[in-house]
Amino acid sequence: MPRPLGDLEDAVMTRVWQWNRPVTVREVLEDLQQERSIAYTTVMTVMDNLHQKGWVRREAEGRAYRYTAVSTRAAYSAALMNEAWSTSDNPAAALVAFFGMMSAEQREALRDAVRVVQHDDESGADAAEPPAPPVAEGDSAERPEPPGR
Repeated sequence: MPRPLGDLEDAVMTRVWQWNRPVTVREVLEDLQQERSIAYTTVMTVMDNLHQKGWVRREAEGRAYRYTAVSTRAAYSAALMNEAWSTSDNPAAALVAFFGMMSAEQREALRDAVRVVQHDDESGADAAEPPAPPVAEGDSAERPEPPGR
């Protein structure tokens, strides 16, 4: 189960997910600098950490790397929701409370999602599951699992 991303990790991953293409540290830096003062080395360290944690993969391009998301934001969000729900001592009550917090639009999206899952169950198809990120070499068993696991 993934640990929630930190603020800066989330800001970086948001760009990687939104752009949906290989990105460089420089590209992320320049976009982040529109919102805050931040150093190149800080962004480079965050992206390296995200790589080590299995959130992004990277490929060398000259002297730099291009980073690509391993999983989707939807898979990350789903994993966080599943973790919160599964740790409840009363999962049914937790779901009822959660549904009660939803807007009408969110409840409609939930109904649509349930219909998709039910259709997949009826047709015998497995629900589409995003690829699980690789485990970086030297990872310990105590490291939280990245999204999709």
